[in-house]
Amino acid sequence: MSALRNGQYYGLTNQLVTLGDLTLTDTEYTHDRVDWHYHENAYFTFVLAGRVLEGNRTDTYHCTAGSLLFHHWQEAHYNTKPKGYTRGFHVEITPDWFNAHGLDTSRVQGSLNLPDPGLKALMYAIVTETKLQDGHEKLAVDALLVQLLSEIESAPVRFDRQKPAWVGQLRDLLHDAPHEPWTLAQLAAHTGLHPVYLCRQFPRYFHCHFGDYLRAIRLQQAMPLLLMPDIALTDVALACGFSDQSHFIRSFRQQYRLTPSHYRKLLAR
Repeated sequence: MSALRNGQYYGLTNQLVTLGDLTLTDTEYTHDRVDWHYHENAYFTFVLAGRVLEGNRTDTYHCTAGSLLFHHWQEAHYNTKPKGYTRGFHVEITPDWFNAHGLDTSRVQGSLNLPDPGLKALMYAIVTETKLQDGHEKLAVDALLVQLLSEIESAPVRFDRQKPAWVGQLRDLLHDAPHEPWTLAQLAAHTGLHPVYLCRQFPRYFHCHFGDYLRAIRLQQAMPLLLMPDIALTDVALACGFSDQSHFIRSFRQQYRLTPSHYRKLLAR
C-alpha cells in the first residue's frame, strides 16, 4: 500500500501553500483510479469541481462539488474518478499543529463525510484566505481550522445513527432540492412530524433556522458554477434558487465577506 508524504497527492498540483504545520494544496485530479493508499498526516479533502468516488474500510462516498471529507492519519482509502474535470482542495495537519492548539487528535477518528453547510462554509473561508494571501492568512486559517475541528468534535457526524430518523430524511430532502419553494406543512408531512415540533427541534440538530440552512445550501450550490467563467452571475443565481442576481450577491457577501465575482477571480488563479 502506498504511503503519501506531506503535501503529496495524486494529480496536478496548481498551488501549494505552507503555513507553519499546515500544508494546503489545490489539485486537479488526473488519475481515473488511485488504489489503496494512506497519508502520513490527518487532512481534509474539499471537492471544488467535478466528481470523485472515495472508499475506505467502512464507507463509500460519492463526492460532488462541495463535498467535504476528513481522514485521520494512516486511514487507508482509494479513489475513482469519472471522466471530466475534477479539482480538490486539501488541508493537511501535522500532529504538532494539533498539539500547539490544544486539540486532541484522538477526538476525531477515521474517515468522515461532513455534509453540514456550516462546516463547509468554514472550509470555503479557508480556501478564500489561502487565495487572498494578504499577510494575515496564517492567523486566519489557524482560527478557522480550530473552529472547524471544534465543531466536529462537539457534534460528531459519524454518530448520525443516534439521531432521530427524520433528521437524515429532512437533510437529504433539503440537500437534494434546495431550490424548491418548500413550505413548513410540506416538510412536516415528509417527516411525519407536527409543524410545531419540527420548528422546535430543527435548530437542535441543524444548529440554525430553516431559512439560514437553505440559504447556505443554495450558496454552496453556486460555488462550482462560479468556476465556470461562461456562466453569467444571473444564471448562477437563478439556477440555485435565488430570485435575482442582487439577492444572490447580497447573500453571498453576507456569508463569505466578498462578492461572487471576487471569489470567481480568486479561484481562477
